[in-house]
Amino acid sequence: MSTSHPSAGRVAMVSEHASPLAALGGPDAGGQNVYVAQLAGRLVRRGHDVVVYTRRDAPGLPERVTTPDGFQVVHVPAGPAAPIPKDELPPYMPEFGEFLARQWAAEPPDVVHAHFWMSGWAALSGADGLGIPVVQTYHALGTVKRRYQGAADTSPPERIAIETAVGRACSRIIATCEDEVTELGAMGLSRRHVSVVPCGVDPERFAPVPDARRPASAPRRLLAVGRLVPRKGFDRAIRALADVPDAELVIAGGPEPALLLAEPEAERLRAVADEYGVADRVTLLGGVGRERMPGLMSSADLVLSLPRYEPFGIVPVEAMACCAPVLATAVGGQLDTVVDGVTGVLVPADDDHDISATVRRLLADPELRARYGAQGRRRVLARYTWARVAEGVTRAYSAVSSVPSLSGALR
Repeated sequence: MSTSHPSAGRVAMVSEHASPLAALGGPDAGGQNVYVAQLAGRLVRRGHDVVVYTRRDAPGLPERVTTPDGFQVVHVPAGPAAPIPKDELPPYMPEFGEFLARQWAAEPPDVVHAHFWMSGWAALSGADGLGIPVVQTYHALGTVKRRYQGAADTSPPERIAIETAVGRACSRIIATCEDEVTELGAMGLSRRHVSVVPCGVDPERFAPVPDARRPASAPRRLLAVGRLVPRKGFDRAIRALADVPDAELVIAGGPEPALLLAEPEAERLRAVADEYGVADRVTLLGGVGRERMPGLMSSADLVLSLPRYEPFGIVPVEAMACCAPVLATAVGGQLDTVVDGVTGVLVPADDDHDISATVRRLLADPELRARYGAQGRRRVLARYTWARVAEGVTRAYSAVSSVPSLSGALR
């Protein structure tokens, strides 16, 4: 464990809609919230002073909070102090940027790390004329969302143009996978200014739970985890289940169980299960706390991660940390995290038949699944711990600022 360092850097993070203090499971609360919270905590452990700026979305929030992990969260007054879907936040970004400009003029950070495109917009506005380098992590790209969602894409029409302008104006981009680097290149952004640093997982929290293993007489358990949104592909897992006898599918994610009946995507998934005759073998758990997730993943014979597209996808990494074998679609970050034939299996994103055939093959081979699980945890420990992520991020900071990389402080 690292201690404070005399030349530690002052790091400002901007995460306009994804507060590190937010409860997970809502439509706009997921992986980015976890990433910001975990990275900020790790940077503090490496000796940096970290302040996270996020939008005030409730009237009773204090202006500034110090978290147990040692970083501060500032609730920025930008727009109404109420929850607003992230796609409706652009009108409030100028106000957000003006607040940052006032803060940073009085107390400039050494580097700013913006998370999501609107955060980059606000951060560059706040840093304008102050000589503060801005590092950008997109977490998701509008070009990809528009390609896959088409008319269903609710992103503001100016998103892609602003994303591109942010990429050109910032000092460095941190991409989370090689697929994102390709997308950035297609946007006309230079590879020379991009660092690849993946998302991470806590391997002490996400670890095998031996007591969670189910008896041999129980149905084989397939597990899918994520926000209840169509792109996550839970419907494809349900359709695949129809051709996998003697197995159950458990879906974890979305609102708390009491609110599932009013959740449109849950209703759609139940209809798909009825249509394919598997309603008695599909369980929607609703939101599952992170403290329960390692046990749930450890209880699975196979974790399915079947999104149609995925900027990074933390679920396969968390499953691998729990020694659970993974079947994933060959999209986005899953092309980096899941090694086909080593830690699991990658399948095409558009072939449901291939999914069910692969599930049957894996369920019939417990030794292969155990080998995939063991190799998955080894891969996580080597590449995807938050200590490794923090090391990569500080290297990117030090390339454009006075922030030291502190490369010796890995734990």
